[in-house]
Amino acid sequence: MTDERTVLVADDEEVVLEILTTLLTREGYTVRTASTGEEGLEMARGESLDAAIVDVMMPGQGGMATLDALQKLDRELPVIMLTAYGSVESAKTAIKAGAFDYITKPFKHDEVLKVLRNAVEQRRLTVENRTLRQNLQAQSYDFDDIVGRSPRLRQVFDLIVQAAPSRSTILIEGESGTGKELVARALHTHSARTEFPFVTVNSGNLPHDLLESNLFGHVKGAFTGALSAKKGLFELADTGSIFFDEIGNMPFETQAKLLGVIQERQFMRLGGVETIKVDVRIIAATNVDLKRMVDEGRFREDLYYRLHVITVHLPALRERKEDIPLLVQHFLSKYGGENDRPDLEITPEALDVLVAYDWPGNVRELENVIERAVVLSSGPRIGNELIPDHVRATEQFQMPRIVVPPDGISLKEVIGASERQLIESALHEAGGVQKRAAELLRIKPTTLNEMIKRYGIQSGQRRRVSKRKGQSPAPAKSDSKSTETAQAPLGVDTTRDN
Repeated sequence: MTDERTVLVADDEEVVLEILTTLLTREGYTVRTASTGEEGLEMARGESLDAAIVDVMMPGQGGMATLDALQKLDRELPVIMLTAYGSVESAKTAIKAGAFDYITKPFKHDEVLKVLRNAVEQRRLTVENRTLRQNLQAQSYDFDDIVGRSPRLRQVFDLIVQAAPSRSTILIEGESGTGKELVARALHTHSARTEFPFVTVNSGNLPHDLLESNLFGHVKGAFTGALSAKKGLFELADTGSIFFDEIGNMPFETQAKLLGVIQERQFMRLGGVETIKVDVRIIAATNVDLKRMVDEGRFREDLYYRLHVITVHLPALRERKEDIPLLVQHFLSKYGGENDRPDLEITPEALDVLVAYDWPGNVRELENVIERAVVLSSGPRIGNELIPDHVRATEQFQMPRIVVPPDGISLKEVIGASERQLIESALHEAGGVQKRAAELLRIKPTTLNEMIKRYGIQSGQRRRVSKRKGQSPAPAKSDSKSTETAQAPLGVDTTRDN
């Protein structure tokens, strides 16, 4: 849809057509007029419309029949009904039949313009969301429920396809919420074991004796309460795959026994003497640095290298933000279907907020935000008001816009200027508290202090930067040095776009 907005006005009163044509043309609309419903339909067939204003009472094909026919031509076209005061009930019936709104005659100009603006805005949002969905469908990658099209994620897809057919042990690394179990299931699905069991083990949720009983099973009488023999998860996963989620949480005592199974492909049940052989594909996942745990003596080095045969690294969501629109549409479809809201849309402004946020909880956090918005929504669109405050707060903390002066600027100046503005913004947000500002910038306080010294952000400056709404700025020093350092860095536009 272009910036030119075209409106059809269908009414059998010539004076109404003249008034609306003059009013709407003055507001920048392109107006097409028709004195009958049939004439209006003919125009709608030959031209793309952004809205239609249709009189309820017209000779020949009346307004209700025209509304129905327009909806069959374009179900997304917003139609506003014009009605005399005594025919309001007919207009309300039209609303139930799908009309956008109605206006009573004699009408006020402001009322017409307000209703029409709302109708055109709805049309714009509908078209934008439809185009977005079409583009996402054309460009998206949905690999066994792993949604994304970023280069980082495509590398993961390629590695899954290459590694899945092998027998090798695979370690999946990634922050919590990045989808490590989905990758594990995809590795199983694309292997020769796909018809056999996929068993998940929550490595750190149980004490080591109970975890070992679950993994290896036990014989009758092996311990108090063992009234009968029980198969363990390794036996249940035989010929299939076993997935150790967050293996870094596995008790040190159990790690040695797991190493034995990886090496020998056999084990004994607790309390038993019989050796049981299994053929399982072992996949493990971790959200911590296992190598560091090895160095700290909290994870067995020999087990680490047994697991570290093929490594799949899942990027954090903040490292593949181009996938956020795809994921939003995916979760909108999922939870819209579950809550009987299949046509829910998200406004472009709300989507911008979601893309700007860094998502420390990764895909899982994004999914929770969308599910919450779907459940709490009352209209057809999800706007900023349904986005949690901590996500929307990102809007207030933005990188400054760099402006290149006519005589040019060096890259070093741009980098230094933008860093300085970012530090000043963080100090402002943190009320001048360097520790909090360092947390916002995700750097160490000592690093922030060094950067403050490097860019000459003086203590007086920091007091001015950190003033809060409603507070008076601290008096600036009058000496030339303070004045010089208080100026905006070269090439930085300190104004904000609204």
